[in-house]
Amino acid sequence: MAHPATLIPWLAEQLGVEPVGWTPVGGGCIHNAWRLDLADGRRLFAKTNGASSLPLLEAEADGLRALAAAAGDEGPRVPVPLACGMSGPSTVLVLPWLDLARGRSAAHEPQWRRLGAALAALHRRSLTRRCVAEDRVGAAFGWPRDNVIGSFPQRNGWEADWGRFFVQRRLAPQLEHLARSGQPLRQASVLLERAGQWLADHHPDPCLVHGDLWSGNAAISGDGQGVIFDPAVHRADREVDLAMARLFGGFPEAFFEGYQHTWPLPSGHRARRDLYNLYHLLNHANLFGGSYVGQSAACLDALVERGERADGA
Repeated sequence: MAHPATLIPWLAEQLGVEPVGWTPVGGGCIHNAWRLDLADGRRLFAKTNGASSLPLLEAEADGLRALAAAAGDEGPRVPVPLACGMSGPSTVLVLPWLDLARGRSAAHEPQWRRLGAALAALHRRSLTRRCVAEDRVGAAFGWPRDNVIGSFPQRNGWEADWGRFFVQRRLAPQLEHLARSGQPLRQASVLLERAGQWLADHHPDPCLVHGDLWSGNAAISGDGQGVIFDPAVHRADREVDLAMARLFGGFPEAFFEGYQHTWPLPSGHRARRDLYNLYHLLNHANLFGGSYVGQSAACLDALVERGERADGA
């Protein structure tokens, strides 16, 4: 794949800019990331990869545009793509450069609280906002195109029933792939049968969600604004974003306080949290293997056992 120096003609054609310097940026595990320095002192952020990764970067660009459309003035800052496409044998996504604050100290609690409130505003605004041309506002769960969660395919399409969507388009593909790879989970069929029943009485609004909202995909900028990026967007129960925000170390509690103050979650959200986060554990098991397989199995078994206790009550 191309070094940024080889992208200069493409950048000049797409954006009318030519970087005078480029620095590798860490943090990602799929693409190469770069800081591009321009002659006028501005900076851009670029991701590059091989030609086969074009659908991944196009899906990311699509998701960022959708989030920005739903965010409005009250939502979090979203880096809107500047260019996305092929430059020779390489695929490239160019975004505005963001100066991000480091750490999650108590000094940043007000900013995280505002970010929680901003996410609630984005979720609520998306209910009446068409975020892409083929969006089905308020009518169904899903997305007009398949995309990815990390690098794993995320099946979308449209479904009127939330429980059916989550079971068939989220849990089932992950469990099926894990089984094909030789690591079937013992109670997978039981979970798939019962998960829809557990969600049958829950009727969420089809909000636009970030879809991959772990703590590495959100930050506070240097000027104190909350920023979200690297999405896996679709229309879903808004609780999936709040559930994942508590996974893998989670967000500061101030974030959840800000969200709850702006748009409180309905009763039962704590009971649904583990079911929603099973999707992400399974995704990590499929992408990285190792201890994530055991974590997925333990979470699945606990969900089935809890369901059996509830049925016997």
